[in-house]
Amino acid sequence: MIANNYITPFLEYLLLEKGYSRHTITAYKTDLLAFKDFCEVVYNQDSLVNINYVQVRSWVVSLIDADISNNTVNRKVSSLKSFYKFLQKTGLIEINPLAKHRALKVPKKVQVPFTSKEINQVILNINKNKDFDSIRNKLLVELLYSTGIRRAELINIKERDVNKANFTIKVLGKRNKERFVPILASVLDTLNEYLILRNKNQFDSEFLLITSKGNKIYETLVYRIINSYFGQVSSKVKKSPHILRHSFATHLLNEGADLNSVKELLGHSSLASTQVYTHNSLDAIKKVYNQAHPRSKKK
Repeated sequence: MIANNYITPFLEYLLLEKGYSRHTITAYKTDLLAFKDFCEVVYNQDSLVNINYVQVRSWVVSLIDADISNNTVNRKVSSLKSFYKFLQKTGLIEINPLAKHRALKVPKKVQVPFTSKEINQVILNINKNKDFDSIRNKLLVELLYSTGIRRAELINIKERDVNKANFTIKVLGKRNKERFVPILASVLDTLNEYLILRNKNQFDSEFLLITSKGNKIYETLVYRIINSYFGQVSSKVKKSPHILRHSFATHLLNEGADLNSVKELLGHSSLASTQVYTHNSLDAIKKVYNQAHPRSKKK
């Protein structure tokens, strides 16, 4: 059986059982086929079942020599790890050749959140216009910042997912996991303003946020909106929808929200993912510490 016949059921497993997105599965497929090609060319070996770690390490070295970043190399090796775990689970191999592999070191990127002042200024700037695009953009910014949802989650919200009576929105997260996130009364006001304009234009779409032509909004449009508005008020290098999610989590933690609650709001599967945001809250923690400790000289 050729190597690709092992890859196909693995990709089907990721799609049907793990619920991975098509985009993620395409990335896995690309990484596995690239490794397969390497093994054929360098080792004259067309089966991925009999691979050993020396061969994997040789591939990693070739990627590094090609000036591919450590972060990207780690992602590619992660694809291999998952693949061999699958082969082990299905009984095709006994030992995972990557079981003892250690990821390459990567420098920690500091994600700088927007300040409350910057976010408020953006909303004020959008308020200057009352056309359809402006009101939609205001709602888009407010939803991202007040709920911390991901860009993909925002795009896929349907109008029926909004429960105005309970001030909640149903969100479909990673691996098709549903969760309900609360929305502020002020956001609901903007939502109602947006829906009036939307209904006036008689747009026919099940999705909440749409373009001026009535089509579902898309990822690059969301990025352009955030980058454009925040580029007017912020000098930060990175201005993206994810930074609004980052700002949401950081500001909540700075104001005393507990980590578990923020974890649930963000839709994280583990606290480890949420703990990334605690680093940005260190100054706030120090402030509380200095104010509360009996021996603090600042009291």
